[in-house]
Amino acid sequence: MLKRFKWLTAVAVVTSVSAACSSAQGGRVTQVTPQPPVTVQPAAPALAVVPVDPVLDLLARADRHFETGRYELTLGHLARAKVAFNTSLELLLESPHGAQADVRVKEHFNRLVDRIAALELAALATGDGFTEQTAEPASIDELLAISTFDTTAPTAATAEHVQADLQQTAHDIPIPLNERVLRYVELFQGRLREFLASGLQRGAQYLPMIQSVFRAEGLPLDLAYVPLIESAFKPTALSRAKAKGVWQFMSATGRENGLKQDWFIDERSDPAKSTVAAAKYFKTLYRMFDDWHLAMASYNGGPGRMQRAIRRSGRDDFWTLTSTSQFLPRETRDYVPMILAAVIIAKNPTQYGFDVIPTLEPAVETVEVPAAVDLRRVAEWAGRSADEIQQLNPELRRWTTPIRVGTYKLKVPAGTADVVTERIQDAGPNSFNALQWHVVKRGETLSAIAKKLRVNRTDLAEANYLKAASKVTSGQKLLIPRMPSVALLARASVSGAVQTASAEPAATLDNATEVAPAIVHRVKPGETLFALARRYQTTIEQLKRLNRLVGSTLRVGARLVISSPLGSNAQQQ
Repeated sequence: MLKRFKWLTAVAVVTSVSAACSSAQGGRVTQVTPQPPVTVQPAAPALAVVPVDPVLDLLARADRHFETGRYELTLGHLARAKVAFNTSLELLLESPHGAQADVRVKEHFNRLVDRIAALELAALATGDGFTEQTAEPASIDELLAISTFDTTAPTAATAEHVQADLQQTAHDIPIPLNERVLRYVELFQGRLREFLASGLQRGAQYLPMIQSVFRAEGLPLDLAYVPLIESAFKPTALSRAKAKGVWQFMSATGRENGLKQDWFIDERSDPAKSTVAAAKYFKTLYRMFDDWHLAMASYNGGPGRMQRAIRRSGRDDFWTLTSTSQFLPRETRDYVPMILAAVIIAKNPTQYGFDVIPTLEPAVETVEVPAAVDLRRVAEWAGRSADEIQQLNPELRRWTTPIRVGTYKLKVPAGTADVVTERIQDAGPNSFNALQWHVVKRGETLSAIAKKLRVNRTDLAEANYLKAASKVTSGQKLLIPRMPSVALLARASVSGAVQTASAEPAATLDNATEVAPAIVHRVKPGETLFALARRYQTTIEQLKRLNRLVGSTLRVGARLVISSPLGSNAQQQ
């Protein structure tokens, strides 16, 4: 080989010399540009194909369904959440790498069961359908709790500015230009600026309705701004004295003016209904005192207290009556100047440095729904969150419409009334809510039933439109004011709402199909497959198939997934 290499080299040299001589003989010299050596790149090695771990892929798909369920649960979509949760568990159970066959799958299955149970318990604790909706603190408490203000007199600039404003702006309630009113004008521009700004923004959606009602009743339109101080226009506002709603009606005063209140609804929280009641009440107060300042003060302190103060003082003018602390409490003395100052700014907010971006009134439609419909069902049908449906219907104290026979006019987002109506017509009555009932036995009393079922006796009575001392009769059906579980709510809707929800599955579900809700049972000492099959109205063969059991031996503490063909109502153990 070495000799051959030398021979080839010699031939190349001779050839090169001969070519050079030949060129010289032709009288021309050819410049040869040296070329860089050609580097031959070695072929790239083929990428190694990493086999996909089918178990990891399975766990990832199960997790995607679980996350979908968790998201639906935050919206209050319990049926959709349950479908997604069950799908995540079914994926693990029905795979060749089943929950009983692979350690990783088994551990992941147990973790999912625990996480789902924790989420359902959290949902139950925060909104089980019977827990009263959380109220917001009323602004009147915060404002009137401020006991000390800047005692210095309002500035001359403030007085001049307000005086010029009052000369140009029409008011239908007299507004005196005194220190007490001006001091609140300055306070709203300073220390309480954020409060007033948020109230003006929120109130923009209610003011047209309020002014329309008051105009029709012949009332001063300046009174439309009273809720700015009372509640900052929050329908769910609740004061320490238990006054409620935009207009902060006490329970008795609300009933006197036509506002219904029971265990299911409280019309004090309905802005439109309570505005009609407020108009009626203000007309009553004005007939009593023939003075709007006194009428406004009595709206806060009560007409009885105001009449006593007038009799004791011999004064029938609010400003002279309140020039001393002898006859009325400070809260009532400050109430009128506070409202008048708010009216001044509210009518011309930009002149006082407020840039108000109004909250728009939501567009709604009304649907007549049957008795006892869970708002979370409606939310699923409408494709909105349960909170949004609740906010549109603030008079509903709980996440269910009243149970009395008849229909209820429920507000839903604009554009969803038709689909909600269609879903109601398609779904069976048992799909509307997962209510628990008790049939009264001979000799039972409300007190005994409440103790037996571990519910509050007052709640038990009021939920059934009874008084705490009411007698019950044998065979009478009573609603138990306690939601059994989030899972039961979903199970109760398998024949109706779940089918509807599954027809339009969430985008993240890869194989969205109707899934029968599963019951997870933890095995106790002495339990057998035969006993469990009988208890849950299923078969031993089905229990074995679902849990991939080879024999009939059960391990204490093990979790068994049970899917009853008859839709068992047994509680999860």
